[in-house]
Amino acid sequence: MLIRRLPIVILLVLSCAGQVLVRVPMRDGVKLATDVYLPRPEGKFPVILTRTPYGRTRGADAYKAFVAAGYAVVVQDVRGRYESEGRWTPLRDDPADGFDTTKWIGEQPWCDGNIGSIGSSYGGATQHAMAIANAPHLKAMIPRNAMSNFGRYGVRHNGAFELRWFNWVATLGNASGTAQALPAARRAAAVPESAAALVDFGNLAQQYVRALPLRPGTTPLKFAPDYESWLIEAMSHGDYDSFWKNHGASVVDHLDTYKDIPAYHTTGWYDSWGTPVANLNFVELTKAKKSLQRLIAGPWIHSSESQSHAGIAQFTEDAALDLNAFQLRWFDRWLRGLDNGVDREPPVRIYVMGGGDGHKTKEGRIFVGGQWRAEKEWPLARTRYTDYHLHEGGLLSPRPPAAAAPPVTYRFDPAKPVPTLGGNVSSQGALMFQGAADQKCRKDFWLCGDELPLSARPDVVVFQTEPLAEDLEVTGRLVVKLWASSDSPDTDFTAKLIDVYPPNQDFPNGVDLLIGDSIVRGRYREGLARPVPMKPGQPYEFTIELYPTSLLFQKGHRIRLDISSSNFPRFDINPNTGEALNQQRSHRIAHNTIYLNRAHPSRIILPVIPAAK
Repeated sequence: MLIRRLPIVILLVLSCAGQVLVRVPMRDGVKLATDVYLPRPEGKFPVILTRTPYGRTRGADAYKAFVAAGYAVVVQDVRGRYESEGRWTPLRDDPADGFDTTKWIGEQPWCDGNIGSIGSSYGGATQHAMAIANAPHLKAMIPRNAMSNFGRYGVRHNGAFELRWFNWVATLGNASGTAQALPAARRAAAVPESAAALVDFGNLAQQYVRALPLRPGTTPLKFAPDYESWLIEAMSHGDYDSFWKNHGASVVDHLDTYKDIPAYHTTGWYDSWGTPVANLNFVELTKAKKSLQRLIAGPWIHSSESQSHAGIAQFTEDAALDLNAFQLRWFDRWLRGLDNGVDREPPVRIYVMGGGDGHKTKEGRIFVGGQWRAEKEWPLARTRYTDYHLHEGGLLSPRPPAAAAPPVTYRFDPAKPVPTLGGNVSSQGALMFQGAADQKCRKDFWLCGDELPLSARPDVVVFQTEPLAEDLEVTGRLVVKLWASSDSPDTDFTAKLIDVYPPNQDFPNGVDLLIGDSIVRGRYREGLARPVPMKPGQPYEFTIELYPTSLLFQKGHRIRLDISSSNFPRFDINPNTGEALNQQRSHRIAHNTIYLNRAHPSRIILPVIPAAK
């Protein structure tokens, strides 16, 4: 690929990789390291922009594909990361920095005035930040798996804290926790000699999450004070106020200023940002804006659209997305004006998981199967929201509960949490693993001391249907309404939706396949605005929204709902004491009670889709 010299006056450095490095000044004088790729021959081009905290060289092959297609590409390290100047705070400066960057691009002689943006996860969040700032020349976006609204879901989660973010910060944004973090550690270190200590801190993430709370100045993270101060604040700040609303990428809190441009939102059923992407960003922007908003949701783990599996679940080969072709088609329409029909397609495309025969693949996965389907809206208008009630004896059924069914009480010991086995996680490093997983412990997982199913634990209360007499599709939002109480002033309640596969030749014990999970912190049962202590023994209705899904529960399978009070290290452990967040000095065993009677109808509301005629 040929790269021509840029006719600009800012200091340029030509790298051995072929791209041109530009130090682009922001309004406060901070210069951000920016790579520019240009096609030949010289001219004016539409521009693809990505702003990332993960180093500009990641994804170089994709950038070359855009250049080969006639686009200029601009890739920028966000403030305080890798080679960019300034101090890092997650997304706080990205609205202004994104605005200044697009303004600079629009002033260059090689830009034709049309900018599109790409990027996944944090790179999706920087796109939302630019839109919130009404960035000039920005004409279309593809915010993939975008980190957004993260005071509700993603960093904090219904009041609990997602410990994958402890790992993200502990490894300086490099989830492996190895020497790959060294460049970021050198950039963040208060003194150069402390960089190695920061890498060692990341390698000990498993031990540190067992030793919470995190206190300032007590760990090697003190050598990266910007990272330490943000993490401690995030772990201590449960109230949903300006700290979260104005953090730079909260779409639903800034709809009024959000730029009205076409956006294609992508996520996966096992992605860590599925709820913000599908249920918040796509839904609310569709209502608030005139420009086309599109949604695609596949059976993917985080940022893995090119894969046809998620954890132990194998889907059909066409589940994998040709990402380059997908993105080029969108930008050809909105940046070049090509009439390729993308704007006339249905607004929603989903992959409905399920329908496979459950055999073991050569990779050792279970064949779940599935198929793509176009839809007119999200959630689907034809949804029949159906209450599946929790019954005495562990039954899950649409039948209403008995008038006087007795409650179930279990013992929740914070010192012995239920281990996380799969789920909607990312940036997890060595703490846990992603995606669909059999809910049975295994010896190679650091939190499992046995090989028993989680359903055998006394602190996991299991409710499941009889074997289904016919297929049942569940597509949409998953909400649990749980009536419960505790003898403690604060505690957590967790929910997991599971597809129970019957035994077959390849899996003689069957498979308890995780579909989704969630949590609610008791003190935030009335909402995230402020905490309210629980009164011991007082029943409350808790709302636990799981991440959305699309799944065909097959004939002969069971639908299962597991209720407990911990899911570690997906979420931090509630000490049950009611102490201030991230300041606990003790813990207590809680006796938590689930109510199953008609006056307190605990249930999961399943979005059932009628079978096609």
